[in-house]
Order: sequence, then structure tokens, then C-alpha cells
Amino acid sequence: MDPPFNEIYKNLLFKQITNTENSVPQIPFSFSITAVVEEVELPVIDVSRLIDGAEKEREICKEEITRASREWGFFQVINHGISMDVLEKMRQEQIRVFREPFDKKSKSERFSAGSYRWGTPSATCLRQLSWSEAFHVPMTDISDNKDFTTLRSTMEKFASESEALAYTLAEVLAEKSGRKSNFFKEKCVRNTCYLRMNRYPPCPKPSEVYGLMPHTDSDFLTILYQDQVGGLQLIKDNRWIAVKPNPRALIINIGDLFQAWSNGMYKSVEHRVMTNPTVERFSTAYFLCPSYDAVIECSGDCPTYRNFSFREFRQQVQEDVKKLGYKVGLPRFVNHLY
Repeated sequence: MDPPFNEIYKNLLFKQITNTENSVPQIPFSFSITAVVEEVELPVIDVSRLIDGAEKEREICKEEITRASREWGFFQVINHGISMDVLEKMRQEQIRVFREPFDKKSKSERFSAGSYRWGTPSATCLRQLSWSEAFHVPMTDISDNKDFTTLRSTMEKFASESEALAYTLAEVLAEKSGRKSNFFKEKCVRNTCYLRMNRYPPCPKPSEVYGLMPHTDSDFLTILYQDQVGGLQLIKDNRWIAVKPNPRALIINIGDLFQAWSNGMYKSVEHRVMTNPTVERFSTAYFLCPSYDAVIECSGDCPTYRNFSFREFRQQVQEDVKKLGYKVGLPRFVNHLY
């Protein structure tokens, strides 16, 4: 069932040389293991007020979403319109797929080639290794799949309801930043977005290996449904904090594109997933992405970032990961004219 982590990465796992700054000169500061001071509950926002609330309640809800996106880059939503039945079915189907033998799921034709991923092929040290496996599925793979399995129908339901929630939140954030709120329905159409099912197997070296390396998301907005195992951490006030799981909530986080589009008003925050020595963890994420040709134009008279297409951004990220072993992201697109 598990990918062959121990076999493929045995040199990284068992070599005696410690990965110091001298042996890995370019590794970012955030990759070092630092003590997590506390487990916190992210801001919790009841988004049913956007639909059912009076005008004053709607405005209060919008302000809460905006404040959390500026101060945290992460928040939780409850009464979000996705039923617990859909979420539980998604979790059950996900577990069933990941329970398949490695040879079967790694060669599965249920999704397009390359959808199944595990580990970190470019890793040169333990700090660059992600102890996880995932199905990274384009929405078109779900919509165009004529195999009416329970998995496909469950993913379709989850994705459709996540899409509606993502549009609602993105339009609020656009309105509050003074941008056109119809941008997302025009540029982030269904066939440009993704669903990602994640599994984090138990890891023999949880103090040395990440479930998912520190990173920011290369999208506008991410919607995350996770189990209650825990492990998600993010940077707040220059320190790592652990996110306390909330069974009633979905986690929302701002991506790089929203930070650039809003001229830094909203924060794309670095986050990571820690491994567990005995318990596996599951999560499913929906990514609100534009078409590759969409141009991200930074707002304001003094734009922090230059204009760039999503294709250019993705290509730069891939080049950096290949060359450096990690993503650089938005600093590559800073506008040096101001």
C-alpha cells in the first residue's frame, strides 16, 4: 500500500551526515525545524451570513473574511454549504483509493498521466523530502470521466460545491480590495482548477522529515478538508504554529496569485505538514486557479509585483524546484521600478 519511501530514499534516511547549513547551503530558514510554541484555532467565520444574513450581518462577515486574509492568510469557515455527508463520503472514497497496492494506484488510468505523485524526486536532503502521496486531479478529469464510480461522483459533488464556495469568498475579497469581482468566473473556469487528495503515511523519522515541505500555494485560493489527526502548521508573527483541527470547519488559505493581485493586501502564508510516527493523515484540497494565459495584474499606483501570466509563474516555480530543491515564488516577480 505505502510508496517505497524506505527503499528509494534510504540514502537520505540512513546516512550519518547531518544536514547542516554547510552541507545544504541554499536551504531556506523556514525549512529548519523550530519549536512550535502553541496549537491555535484559526479564525472561525460563519459564511452562511453572506446568503441568509441581513445587510449588516453580511458586511460584518465580509470584514471578518478580509481581516483574516490580511492578518493570517488562513481562516476556517463553518456553515459553508458543503454537507457533512459529502465530506464524509469524500474521506471514505479517498481512503479506499489510497488503500490500493502501490503498483496499482501508481499506474492507475482513472485520472490523466502524472496525477499520482509521491515523495520528492528532486530531494537531496531530508529537509526537501515530503513523506506523502497524492492524486493531483485536474477538474476536467472529473467532469469528462464517464466511469460513474462512487469515487468520481463523490469528487464531482465535492468539487462543484467547493467551486461555489471559492467563487463566493474570492468575490468578497475582490470587492474589499477594490477589484472587479467577476474576474474569477471569467478567468478561473472549471477546466483550470484542481482537486488534490493527500495521504500522509506514518513516518519513522517524524522529527526529521516533513509530510509536506514548507511552501505557499500557487493559486488564488485553497479550500482544505482535513481529518482530525492534525499536522498542519503555518507561520504567524515569524514563528511556526500548529493548527488545531475543527471537525465542523473547512480551512481556507490565500494563494500567491491573490497576494500579487491584491498588491500584498492579502497574505499567502508559508505552511507545512508534519509527519506522525504511528498515525496516517488524510486531506482533500480544492485549488482555485486561472487559465495558464491569464495575466495577474497587481493593483494600485505603486504595484509591488510586475504583471505575469500564470504559465510564467508555474514555469518559474518548476525551474526553481528543479535547480534549488524548493520553491521561491513571488519574490521572483517583484517590481523593481518602484
